[in-house]
Amino acid sequence: MIRTTSKLADGRELIYFDSDVPAHRGTADLRPLEAPANRSEIRRDAVTGAWVTVAAHRQARTYQPPADECPLCPSRDGRFSEIPDADYQVAVFENRFPSLAADSPAPEGAAGDPLRTALAGTGRCEVVCFTSDHQSSFAALDEAHARLVLDAWTDRTAELSALPGVEQVYCFENRGAEIGVTLAHPHGQIYAFPFATPRTARMVEQAAKHRAATGRNLFEDLLDAERGDPRRTVLTGRHWTAFVPFAARWPYEVHLYPNRRVGDLTQLTEAERAEFPGVYLELLRRFDRLFTAPGAGGPAAPTPYISAWHQAPATNGAELALHLELFTVRRTADKLKYLAGVESGMDAFVNDVSPETAAERLREVAS
Repeated sequence: MIRTTSKLADGRELIYFDSDVPAHRGTADLRPLEAPANRSEIRRDAVTGAWVTVAAHRQARTYQPPADECPLCPSRDGRFSEIPDADYQVAVFENRFPSLAADSPAPEGAAGDPLRTALAGTGRCEVVCFTSDHQSSFAALDEAHARLVLDAWTDRTAELSALPGVEQVYCFENRGAEIGVTLAHPHGQIYAFPFATPRTARMVEQAAKHRAATGRNLFEDLLDAERGDPRRTVLTGRHWTAFVPFAARWPYEVHLYPNRRVGDLTQLTEAERAEFPGVYLELLRRFDRLFTAPGAGGPAAPTPYISAWHQAPATNGAELALHLELFTVRRTADKLKYLAGVESGMDAFVNDVSPETAAERLREVAS
């Protein structure tokens, strides 16, 4: 992997990742951009203890531009974008409209009030462009290119984890208009949080309870149990296992674990990294075939999904396990799973598809 750093016109960092030495990198960004005005803060919910990010400046962010105005495509033919070079393999840059930023100012007022705890929304938000091809997708990448994305995620995890005040690094992809994606170009994001996310905090709590009750690690026991029960297993490799969780929340939800417990992407071995692209690409391609009738001609409709890397936080993360959670909001070819009163109001999920049925379908659509 070749890593080349540059700066955009407003001072934000841009990093190119190439599989071999590129002919040229570092074209100047000629846009007349002003420095971003970041006003993020985090507020603690006194009832649940969860942190909520308030980033009102993001209302002005780019929203569903036409393809010929995509800010993630390379700069070509006099049209300038967030990527100054005329082509790229993988590019990462600081988000122009970040939810969290290192220079976020301290909030005013409410100091010392336990019911109104607010802090500066420090951290960092980055955009990861998987490919320069606007019409492509992660599933359409070859294994070498997918490995380059993995290397970029790993690089950013290492660097962002070392920033002052960063508690957790979260790499993810939102794919599809049904998910709420505002830019159609194949890309993901990375958040460097100044706190452990609520879902991670619950995992830490459950892992501690399991250790106290059994003397064993929760995630190692969970993976052993799923590997021993083929009903929910979707795909197995020498170093990775994919399965539908016993208590899946989403109609089609797959968790992908390395068979050896590690805390984050930086701890994977070369053998684990080498096997990951083939396994992950197969899962994504199966997702795209989920709602195509057997024997039907033509390409499958792209399935909207969220792909989320869970990595251990800096504090109290020793019991956690790196894993990826991949799920779709689509429950049938023409029906979506909406988070309505029960899910949104009470965080109590009701799943319309049994995990065992979902796993069987994901095995049926194997390549």
